[in-house]
Amino acid sequence: MPQLPDAGYTPTADELASIDAWFAAYDAAAARRDIEKMADVAVFPLNLVSDNTAGEGASAQWDRKQFVETMTHVMSEGSEDITFDSVRTPVFLSSAMVVVFTDSTMTAGEVTQQLRYADILIKQNGKWAFQTMAQGGWGDNL
Repeated sequence: MPQLPDAGYTPTADELASIDAWFAAYDAAAARRDIEKMADVAVFPLNLVSDNTAGEGASAQWDRKQFVETMTHVMSEGSEDITFDSVRTPVFLSSAMVVVFTDSTMTAGEVTQQLRYADILIKQNGKWAFQTMAQGGWGDNL
């Protein structure tokens, strides 16, 4: 794991494991294209941050309906299995907030794509949920 910046909070081994478990479950839902399950572990309105083809920053807030509709459209292409090979770097801001940077290789059938993104997760009622997604290249679709 790369050296993490000092954000003022040092997570426990259990907290780090809980982030790994959360992403394992989320990736499994994504691989099954189970958009409803993916939405179940989000806090809405969900913040999205990206950039557009004009090179400008873009942001939006989605409710659950828009998330489900958009992700269904994006992930419905193809019927092949999706796999993810990801390296994640969590930076805990507190015991209830974490920014997770991800470098991932997504494979769908014969097509492989490199992804880099960041998620902000917050803990509510003892469970992690994502609240903000940040990834380049999606701004024209927000």
